[in-house]
Amino acid sequence: MSEGKKRRVHTAEFKAKVGLEAVRGVKTVTEIAQEFGVHPVLVGQWKKEILENAGALFDAKRGPKPIDESSPEDKLYGEIGRLKMEVDWLKKKPGAVSQEARLGWIETEHEKLPLTRQCELASVPRATVYRRIDAASRQACEDESELKLRALIDEAYTSRPFYGSRRMVVFLRAAGHVVNRKRVQRLMRGMGLAGMAPGPNTSRAHPQHKVYPYLLRGVPVTRPNQVWSTDITYIRLARGFAYLVAIIDWYSRKVLSWRISNSMDASFCVDCLEHALRHHGKPEVFNSDQGSQFTSTAFTGVLKREGVTISMDGRGRALDNIFVERLWRNVKYEDVYLKGYANMAELMVGLAQYFAFYNAERPHQSLDYQTPDQVYRDGVGGGALIVDRFGDDEKKSQGKSNTGQRRAAEAVETGTA
Repeated sequence: MSEGKKRRVHTAEFKAKVGLEAVRGVKTVTEIAQEFGVHPVLVGQWKKEILENAGALFDAKRGPKPIDESSPEDKLYGEIGRLKMEVDWLKKKPGAVSQEARLGWIETEHEKLPLTRQCELASVPRATVYRRIDAASRQACEDESELKLRALIDEAYTSRPFYGSRRMVVFLRAAGHVVNRKRVQRLMRGMGLAGMAPGPNTSRAHPQHKVYPYLLRGVPVTRPNQVWSTDITYIRLARGFAYLVAIIDWYSRKVLSWRISNSMDASFCVDCLEHALRHHGKPEVFNSDQGSQFTSTAFTGVLKREGVTISMDGRGRALDNIFVERLWRNVKYEDVYLKGYANMAELMVGLAQYFAFYNAERPHQSLDYQTPDQVYRDGVGGGALIVDRFGDDEKKSQGKSNTGQRRAAEAVETGTA
């Protein structure tokens, strides 16, 4: 195997540094990957490892730290002596460490230590380092191509949520992109997208997570906090992308809580749920799709603890969660696509402003042009009823108990939910 194709070995400290940057949530995975010269998949993996193992830091009991009574001068001379010993020791050791491991020491963005000096200290050829930088740059170009495809898929899916991977391939090829179905499936899967029509393997839970039945078909929603619902959507940014999760009240369409993340893990979904419970009480039924974030024990455990009944959409049944799907359409066409956010910080501020407007000022046709805040507060004029578009047609004729429910059913038919 040629030297340029050797697998790069990352130290534990490097992984922790990259993972913590991802946990901060200030930058997208793409930005972090380009900054540190690693593949975006690794950024997500290291972030997940930190989140899953962070609790272990607080398990072991720690005694009080000993008091250091040495003078500042003693500390300074001691530090100088220690550094000199370590440098002398390092100069003797490069031969005992593989070149691949030493290449992992190089920090291309170090502020004070030039790249040439780093190569000398690590005893690695500068040519090899420059080849790796060039390879990372080519990877970044490939990532840009992926981002463009994701953006096109996102826009097409928002206006045509019935598009599965086959139709999306036709759409992208018509736009001049050379893609196959396997690639489109991978991109859509990473974005959490699936066509609305039922089909095999369109929404797959984690194999070890319990999946709950769907409980809301044909059930009239007649009051606030009767049913809450959640979902995740993909948000494109100028450099990378983010994921948005939101929880809404079905009766009033009020957005009760929302969070953004640079990876599609369960932690930001749990945080969103706990915020909604703290500030709005608890629902009788909580509905979600079968994604691994919502079937995880961390997420369902919170609902069980609060005594909330859990409902989950059937596979490929995006219509089961039509009110959140409609929210995503509004968010993107009325805010995200218009403003073109550059980064996570801008997105956070912009969405905070939009959801405040959405709840308090934006009139909804299905609520008789009242705002979600009004309907949620007064408990009048809202409602919801999911009818079965793919079967059980007799349920369409089921009577609705009030005006809000009739409007909700009509909104499902006309796309104005």
